[in-house]
Order: sequence, then structure tokens, then C-alpha cells
Amino acid sequence: MSTSTAGVDEFVQVRPRLLRIARRIVGNPHEAEELVQEVWLRWQRTDRSAVADPGAFLATTVCRLAINLVQSARRRHEFSVGPWLPEESVAGGVDPQSLAEQQEAFDDAVRLLLERLSPAERATYVLREGFEYPYRQIAETLRIGAPNARQLVKRARDRLSSDRCHPVSPAAHRRFRHALVSASRAGELADLEHLLAADLARTAC
Repeated sequence: MSTSTAGVDEFVQVRPRLLRIARRIVGNPHEAEELVQEVWLRWQRTDRSAVADPGAFLATTVCRLAINLVQSARRRHEFSVGPWLPEESVAGGVDPQSLAEQQEAFDDAVRLLLERLSPAERATYVLREGFEYPYRQIAETLRIGAPNARQLVKRARDRLSSDRCHPVSPAAHRRFRHALVSASRAGELADLEHLLAADLARTAC
């Protein structure tokens, strides 16, 4: 099998998953298709011999592109809550496949936030983009200056489009995921604030 054919086969195998992730985040089937096409174009230009896990690489790429899209200026006004937050299931109308797709997309978004952002960037970004905290409230919650909070959010948006990656432990992923779910569904913002502030304090020590 040639390198070119192998690349096609790897992409075709994970394409349904990429579409599910893109649709969950952007909420638009047409834009999801365009995102997956962009991932395919990037995959063709990628040195695939350096990619250890093609499936994870492609999923991370589509997740990053989808988050960038919904945070763009032309669409930001359409969202009052971060698109990577989990939706509350409608009682009696839960589609198991749809629920599984939502959870998969959410897990990918959580991993992206952990891998791409520093604790300070992640804390300010989540509070601002996910829960619409005013910059002054972010500053008070995290004990930083308001101008600093604004700069960190801007930097976080830029970092999400970069290729840098921090290793993430399963425990850290579970802890952050649980805090986000509790905050978005049950309104338990205190636990999320505490987790973000604690992570930020540890890096400052």
C-alpha cells in the first residue's frame, strides 16, 4: 500500500467521527462538511510519518478548527454559552447515539482546552467565553488584574489555533470535565471557580 493510499484510508475511516465532532460544535451540517474538507486538505499536506495516532490527530484538528469558527467575529454574537459546553438532555427524548456523539465532542473540546492553554489562559477563557463573566469578575475570582484577564483571554484564543500541546493526565481530564458539566448543567460555578483558581495558584508557586 502506498503512502498516499494509506493516508486516504486513514482519513476515510475516521471521517464519520470528524463530522460528528464538527456538527456538535458548530451546529451546522454544511459548515461541518466544510470543516472536514479543510481537515482533509491539511491531512494531505501533513507529514503522516510523524503522526503516531492519525485518529487522534485528525479529531484534534477538526475540534480546533470548529472552536476557531464559532469564536470568529462573524458568529460570536450567535452564542451566549461556549459551544463546547454540554447540553442538558431533554427528558424522555434522549437519543443514545446523539448523546454519545455529544459526549465525544465535549471530551475532545475539554482535551483541547487542557492541551493548548496554560492554567491562566484556560481559567480566563472558560469564565469569559463559556459563562460570560465580566472581566472585572474574572479578575476578582482569579485574583488578577482586569487588564491581565482581558489579555489572557485574547492569548487563549490565539493559542487554540496553534499546534502546541501539553501532556494531559486522565485524572486532570476527568476533574476538569466534571467541573464543567456541573457548572453548565447544575449551576455549580463555585466548584469550577475553585478548580481554575487552584490550578492557577499552583503554577504561580
